[in-house]
Amino acid sequence: MYESIKLGKLALLLVLGSEEDKKRLEKIGSELGYRLYKGKVGSMDSTKIFAAVETAAKKEGLVKDIYREEHAIYHSVLEAYNAICRGQLGLGNVLRSAGLVFSIVRGPRIPGDHEDGDWVAVALYGYMGAPIKGFEHEVIGLGINPV
Repeated sequence: MYESIKLGKLALLLVLGSEEDKKRLEKIGSELGYRLYKGKVGSMDSTKIFAAVETAAKKEGLVKDIYREEHAIYHSVLEAYNAICRGQLGLGNVLRSAGLVFSIVRGPRIPGDHEDGDWVAVALYGYMGAPIKGFEHEVIGLGINPV
């Protein structure tokens, strides 16, 4: 029924959805073989954003403490972060701050395709701009990598 909900789409739906949506998406995701997490982070320091997502992924058991899995989550965050920064990787040093919701989804790239191994998707959504209330705009990014 939900075969059209692939890894990246699920990450985006989760990051954009409400708490009610989250519960429904967790159920659907579980049925399709995915593990999901949703969190929040805000900072003028990009390292804090990377650390928040990577720490959540480890604490929730979405990635193990081994190189290839840490590498996959790092590059997924990097791709999503690159998108929200429009290719200019930097926040505080260029007087920008970000308030973000993030989602992490791990599982098959395509529902039911377990021969391809697990993949991890990270979606970032929120606001970025000058560190002055009202001077921000919406941003969104998605990164997907094989584990």
